[in-house]
Amino acid sequence: MLQKMLEKNRKRLRRKIHIRKRINGTAERPRMTVTKSNKSLSVQIIDDTKGFTLVSASSLEKDLKDIKANIKGAAQLGEVVGKRLLERNIKAVVFDRNGYLYHGIVKALADGTRKAGINF
Repeated sequence: MLQKMLEKNRKRLRRKIHIRKRINGTAERPRMTVTKSNKSLSVQIIDDTKGFTLVSASSLEKDLKDIKANIKGAAQLGEVVGKRLLERNIKAVVFDRNGYLYHGIVKALADGTRKAGINF
């Protein structure tokens, strides 16, 4: 059981490194990275040229505590991130799925962000 879990995490980290070789966030199009666990979701918008986080949102924040780590919650968190991006006049981002498969929660988060008016 432990061996299977370690192998799964190792494969995700290899995918993450492979993706990050090609994806880079700029001031005009920052990188939107997703982190997920069984209990929480987190999103950061990062300008890689300065190494600075522009916007972040997490299901652990006080006002977002009702958001669960499921597909419906991911869509809600995506809309919150989209609104925060529009407040900072950011209309386009580069999506970094952080080694996770583009399916389920990650896809719902991306769709929620698009629904708020952000282009990928």
